[in-house]
Amino acid sequence: MYSTEQSFKHDQPAATGILITNLGTPDAPTAAALRRYLGEFLWDPRVVEQPRWLWWLVLHGVILNIRPAKSAASYRKVWREDGSPLLAIGQRQRQLLEAGLRQQFGEHLHVALGMRYGNPSIAAALEELRDKHCRKIIVLPLYPQYSATTTASTFDAIADVLKRWRRVPALQMIDDYSDHPAYIDALAASVRRYWQQHGEPERLLMSFHGIPERYFKAGDPYPCLCRRTARLLREALQLDETRAQLSFQSRFGREAWVQPYTDATLKAWAAEGVKSVDVICPGFSSDCLETIEEVGMENRDYFLAAGGEQYRYIPALNDDAQHIAALQQLLLDKARLSQEPVAPA
Repeated sequence: MYSTEQSFKHDQPAATGILITNLGTPDAPTAAALRRYLGEFLWDPRVVEQPRWLWWLVLHGVILNIRPAKSAASYRKVWREDGSPLLAIGQRQRQLLEAGLRQQFGEHLHVALGMRYGNPSIAAALEELRDKHCRKIIVLPLYPQYSATTTASTFDAIADVLKRWRRVPALQMIDDYSDHPAYIDALAASVRRYWQQHGEPERLLMSFHGIPERYFKAGDPYPCLCRRTARLLREALQLDETRAQLSFQSRFGREAWVQPYTDATLKAWAAEGVKSVDVICPGFSSDCLETIEEVGMENRDYFLAAGGEQYRYIPALNDDAQHIAALQQLLLDKARLSQEPVAPA
């Protein structure tokens, strides 16, 4: 439980904080840890828009009794010596981003990492910045394409913490960078490097996490932003719409999600005679279960079983130097960073 009180001096020079956030990860690849993590994640009304009483019965009566063990088995496939890939990469991103920004803006700038679900929590990250006397906090959710299920949910979590603070910092939130030139350039460069090392495939599939179709129809712009990113990446690589296409992955439940689906697309391509495919996930700033296991393993099996011969996953941008530089440029372009400490109150 975080405190509303803070140890401070009124004449303490104030600093600027940058909060980078991502979806989150369980603490361990075990059924018990997955039950806690999924319970938090799937109870978020931004993620599952169902009547609360009905969804509580489904979640606690069915899903959390079945899915944790299955999900834990999947996480064990991707868990590494340094733990969850998403968390380990996020920690390196935080360190590199802070080091790069401090070269320009000095020691009064601090970067913290918070996860929407699991640990380190957004509440803990905000407390870390408050303890460092950050009077201004810039929030950068590492979701390039805005969605209510991710970016807006992050805002909810931040607001839930700040409403308990006596002194609320100046707050700025970067809600979308789906078409930022530095981000597109970093994506294109990663594909070019991969192809220089491994050769080009017949087709490139740009796979984004999906959302239910009814969320899109209700006003969530996420699919449109994904299509924007896909178009800009395709143009940067000078590929036509036959060679580079978009799809959506990770659907859950029985209702329709935005299409085309990644698994169905890969099966159809193989049936058409396409022999080699590379897949990239431009909506993921870090590799995680959905990229490593679902795209890198599960969908590979679908493509090969349907007649494909070569399937490769191009890693996420992760802690690549050009990605960190792109995030720095994004902050410079969209946030008013100062080279001087904020004056004390």
